[in-house]
Amino acid sequence: MRYPPFRPVVLALYSTGGCHLCERAEALVRRRVGASLDLVEIADDPELLERYGVRIPVLRRLDTGQELDWPFDEEAIRRLLAGQNPPA
Repeated sequence: MRYPPFRPVVLALYSTGGCHLCERAEALVRRRVGASLDLVEIADDPELLERYGVRIPVLRRLDTGQELDWPFDEEAIRRLLAGQNPPA
């Protein structure tokens, strides 16, 4: 039996310099999650700035597009990695 190739989950953290909440979110993700993390500076892109400017930090799963707005915790990150929807 052949299995599809394993693809690690890649997360993006949309943030900006000087954002203390973004720093907290990054520390939480790096400390608790075994996934690759790309930091995305929203100030460098007008479209990202408009989309995420008042929402940052936002954690996004790149393969599915699923997003978590701050505040999030370890459990919410685990649900995101498992592909589960956040609770309503």
